[in-house]
Amino acid sequence: MNNGRGKDAFQRRRSHLKWLYPGMHVKRWLLLLIAGVTGVSLGLAYLLREFYAVAGVPQHSYYLTLPFLSRPVRALLFGPGGVLALTVAVIHLNRAVLAPFLRPGQPDLVDAVFQHRQRRRGPKVVAIGGGTGLSTLLRGIKEYTDNITAIVTVADDGGSSGRLRREMGLLPPGDFRSCIAALSEAEGLTSRLFQYRFTEGIGLDGHSFGNLFIAAMAGVTGSFEQALSESSKVLAVRGRVIPSTLSDVTLEAELREPAAGEMGLRRVEGESQIPRAGRIIERVSLEPNDPPAYPEAVRAILEADLIVAGPGSLFTSVLPNLLVPDIARAIAAARASKVYVCNLATQRGETEGFDVDAHIRALERHVGPLFRLVLANDNFAGSPVEVGQWVKPPSFQPGDYLVVTADMADREFPWRHDPARLARSLMDLYETREP
Repeated sequence: MNNGRGKDAFQRRRSHLKWLYPGMHVKRWLLLLIAGVTGVSLGLAYLLREFYAVAGVPQHSYYLTLPFLSRPVRALLFGPGGVLALTVAVIHLNRAVLAPFLRPGQPDLVDAVFQHRQRRRGPKVVAIGGGTGLSTLLRGIKEYTDNITAIVTVADDGGSSGRLRREMGLLPPGDFRSCIAALSEAEGLTSRLFQYRFTEGIGLDGHSFGNLFIAAMAGVTGSFEQALSESSKVLAVRGRVIPSTLSDVTLEAELREPAAGEMGLRRVEGESQIPRAGRIIERVSLEPNDPPAYPEAVRAILEADLIVAGPGSLFTSVLPNLLVPDIARAIAAARASKVYVCNLATQRGETEGFDVDAHIRALERHVGPLFRLVLANDNFAGSPVEVGQWVKPPSFQPGDYLVVTADMADREFPWRHDPARLARSLMDLYETREP
């Protein structure tokens, strides 16, 4: 028991030393504070000396200055004591002032400041996709950097998003809602609130609160992109969430039956209808086929240190962003490290029978060789029978792209990515690879 208390005390003392770490922006103000206290002390000392010389004082006060000791000894006694008192006062003053803003379960003040400074200096990451895959990535990567831009597909036409899109002429808010919740400081509560889906009520049944919130914010601010920006401020989002295009696009697909040739091709419109068709996806495209990219998305890509596509549905979440021509051109021109994160398991109605190489070849058929680094899973424990089969890396390293593998599986749902493992694998890859 005593060892535990001693260890905790040591950890607290060690934690306080973080105030002196480079980049904390504390030492300069601490030195200024010390200089100010020194100036005030000198002024008081001169006044007290003058008062001591001209006024009568009780005899016992004479001994408070320890005149029987040499001046160097008195400096060693009073100096460290003053520094200790100053340090304790500053620490407790900061705690008292900031206590109302620190929520239970948050790290100590010094750890919170240290983590904030570290994230502010983190790499500029652009994450491209949609659906649960993108929000999973954002949930993990926000622990390493605040410089995050999530570029989200606007091709969704199902569920609550599809209804708002058809009835209000609004870009589909569903994937944006999930990304904002994932990047929020209050992620747990925000996720539950934003993902809450009404199950009754005329007009409300089937809608999620987050979708209605973004729709209302669009009405208040006058535009969808401004609604995303203001919603992010309200929810203390780390980074930003933006669309790949502001155009009202429809995702279309050419499908074929297994073992059928060109004569077996059938065209399907609508992102939500493509997986339901139950056929092999030959190709997907946007209508209109040349929508202008959202300028902030292009700027973020060109300024990025790391560009990540996926994880997520290959044909209905990742590719709809890359099919915006200016987005693909910006990725090709960017000097950032470019990584495609492959799914852990295949998806019914989209990628049955696909391995890692098949995912890459599908990307290349649509947008060319944009991604030369591929991050794939190498933990195949458990069974993905609920969704499909494992997506396994090639048995040998391909000549035109590099596959890096890591254990990224969630322990409870092994066919899904674990946010922390996925983010750590990406950061390891970024730190060890040149663009």
